Amino acid sequence: MAGETAGGEPGAAAGTPERREHLFKVLVIGELGVGKTSIIKRYVHQLFSQHYRATIGVDFALKVINWDSKTLVRLQLWDIAGQERFGNMTRVYYKEAVGAFVVFDVTRGSTFEAITKWKSDLDSKLHLPNGGAIPAILLANKCDQKREYSVQSPAQMDNFCKENGFVAWFETSAKDNVNIDEAARCLVDNILTNFKNFPVEENDVGSVQLDQEAIPAESKSQCC
Repeated sequence: MAGETAGGEPGAAAGTPERREHLFKVLVIGELGVGKTSIIKRYVHQLFSQHYRATIGVDFALKVINWDSKTLVRLQLWDIAGQERFGNMTRVYYKEAVGAFVVFDVTRGSTFEAITKWKSDLDSKLHLPNGGAIPAILLANKCDQKREYSVQSPAQMDNFCKENGFVAWFETSAKDNVNIDEAARCLVDNILTNFKNFPVEENDVGSVQLDQEAIPAESKSQCC
């Protein structure tokens, strides 16, 4: 598990609580055109466009979250291109990730059918120190549009997540800004829980150059 830790400010008065800073790598994966880039742009920059070009390979963004008075979290969001299709390169892209969003498009049933392949690929390449799966949240994106008949009902989605090891699922809309912050808080909550349960020596997540401007997020909120 990757991250960075910082103590109190130099010269801080005795008794000042230590402030921890974490850098967590989070994957955003799923089929081509499901809205991965739009979700990231909405979450990091509060922007939406109908005209994002398809991601080629992998793209990066950084979100800074003032989680609580003692914790600052930097999320390094990796936007993995849908056309990578569980190939050998995903092993390189996935390295050191501690959480994931797996995205499908509710208007295209075929993107939901591919979810199990993405999740299996993820679980085969990344593990917690105890051998378990890293926390993954399923995003049913484009809920502002008419869903395809083959997409699951809420009860079926609950069962699907339980059977496939997702910690939660959310209906999201990057266009209308529905549930994106809530899904992210839920994922970070799970990542931090794992970080406390499996303390390890922290390292920076590689030397990736981030060209996205970090924007402070809201305070901590528990996920359901």
